Amino acid sequence: MVVVSKSMLVYIAMMNLRNQVEELLPDWERWYPSLFDAASDLGLIKAEVCDPDSLLLTRRHAKIRQRAEDAHREKWGGQVQEHAGKRK
Repeated sequence: MVVVSKSMLVYIAMMNLRNQVEELLPDWERWYPSLFDAASDLGLIKAEVCDPDSLLLTRRHAKIRQRAEDAHREKWGGQVQEHAGKRK
């Protein structure tokens, strides 16, 4: 079994993107400030619209936080606290 870290996957993806851009436009660095700008103009990557709530770490990590709270209660005891209101 081979384990690959997230940072390694990003590096591999970047390497592949760089290779694709260089294959289509060998001197891309002369015209573009970044690899992403060149890849976007060449149609290799595209932006996707997503729900703004999905970008909030508090929403994305709610399940993880809930599991941690449940594990803490299971180990140390305690009761579930109801939140009176949302913080702003």
